[in-house]
Amino acid sequence: MDLYLPIAELSVNALVIIALGGLVGILSGMFGVGGGFLTTPLLIFYGIPPAVAVASASTQITGASVSGVHAHMQRKGVDFHMGAVLVAGGVAGAFAGSELFRILQQAGQIDLVVGVLYVLLLGGIGVLMAKEAWQTINARRTGIGVRPPARHHHPAVARLPFRWRFYRSGLYISPLAPFAIGFGTGILTVLMGVGGGFILVPAMIYVLGMSTKVVVGTSLFQILFVTAATTMIHAITTQAVDIVLAVLLLLGSVTGAQLGARFAQKMRPEWLRLLLAVLVILVAIRMALGLGWRPDEIYTVQLL
Repeated sequence: MDLYLPIAELSVNALVIIALGGLVGILSGMFGVGGGFLTTPLLIFYGIPPAVAVASASTQITGASVSGVHAHMQRKGVDFHMGAVLVAGGVAGAFAGSELFRILQQAGQIDLVVGVLYVLLLGGIGVLMAKEAWQTINARRTGIGVRPPARHHHPAVARLPFRWRFYRSGLYISPLAPFAIGFGTGILTVLMGVGGGFILVPAMIYVLGMSTKVVVGTSLFQILFVTAATTMIHAITTQAVDIVLAVLLLLGSVTGAQLGARFAQKMRPEWLRLLLAVLVILVAIRMALGLGWRPDEIYTVQLL
């Protein structure tokens, strides 16, 4: 069943897009990630223009984050005080990122920049994640326990002025640090069409020193509002949001997330992390190959 995407200006098989959304939903349910860092590359592999893939993926992440935030709110796993600072930084970063996105789009370099960012970030994070998961698996096999790192914020954070108390997170730090982290995540959300959780969560743990009990819920809280703002910014400035594409992705991801949650209950966490790391590395490799392969048509003509 083919449908025409008005913004992407091409016809796609609706069942394939729904299945793609379902696959990302399964991964989201299994690994607890928003899935945006996989949605955008998969859409690009399918033939969706990178600018449209980036803008439309943020719409899907917004919808998928609502239920996650609600579930964590029920368990008191959201630090709203910290979340508000992260959201403020994220929205500011989204506006800055939208201007950068527009400049790159006008220069005709947005496809290259998106590809390079995915290769660098996914490759680096995938390798680190695989290393950590393999160490845990080895420790379990040999019976030697792995000592978890002590929870404390980075020394640079301790030197920042204007300290606030974040009671739910158990922190007394300057709001400038979470604002800066949110700002950087907001820029990446606009440029890459990701929620930013795969960067935000490690930063909250290892840079801010937040309690792991509230990290995931607070991260989803920030992602919900920043991706919603990003969608509106893209719709107004770049006009790259394809609502038909976003709806098809949501249809698949809602069902897939439920299946993924069931699969996750049958696997050990370290094996789940290793599987996710391998998947992330494979996507990064595929993106790198796409940057180096010679296309079938070197030149294209677009009618304006």
